[in-house]
Amino acid sequence: MNTTRTTTVTCPNCGRGNRIPVAAEGRPRCGHCKQPLPWLVDAGDDDFAEIAERASVPVVVDLWATWCGPCRMVSPALEQVARDLAGRIKLVKVDVDKNPQLSRRFEVQAVPTLLVLDQGEQVARQAGAAPAHVLREWVEQAMDGRSAPAGG
Repeated sequence: MNTTRTTTVTCPNCGRGNRIPVAAEGRPRCGHCKQPLPWLVDAGDDDFAEIAERASVPVVVDLWATWCGPCRMVSPALEQVARDLAGRIKLVKVDVDKNPQLSRRFEVQAVPTLLVLDQGEQVARQAGAAPAHVLREWVEQAMDGRSAPAGG
C-alpha cells in the first residue's frame, strides 16, 4: 500500500490544480480558495481498503471495465456528481478486469455496478448507467438513509 500516492484535482470554483492524497482523513479543500474539492481516485485490489473503506466520507464506488460502453457514458455523470457533492463524497473507480478480487467480493454481474459505502459498509447498490441528476438523487438518498433509524 502506498499511502503517499496523490492525484491532481482542478478546483471547480477557482480553476487551480490541487494535489490531494488518494487515501486520507477529512475532506479535501482547495489550497487557494478553500472550497471543497471533488475527490476522484482510482483503487484496486491492493489499496481499496485504505482508499475506500477507511474514508471518513461516504464513498461512491464505480466498478467498471474499459470495454464497456455504458461505463464510458456514466463516468462523466459520476464526475459531475462528485463535483456537485464536493466535500460530501469520495468517488472511487475500480477497473473490474484489473481487480478480480474486488469484482468477486462485490459479486459484479454487470458493469457498471455502482455502490455507496459508508465506513466500509455497503448502503446502496445499482447496476447500469444513468444521467447525472438521477445518480445524484440516488447517492443523496443513500447518504440520507445511512443515518436513519431502522424501520424509520
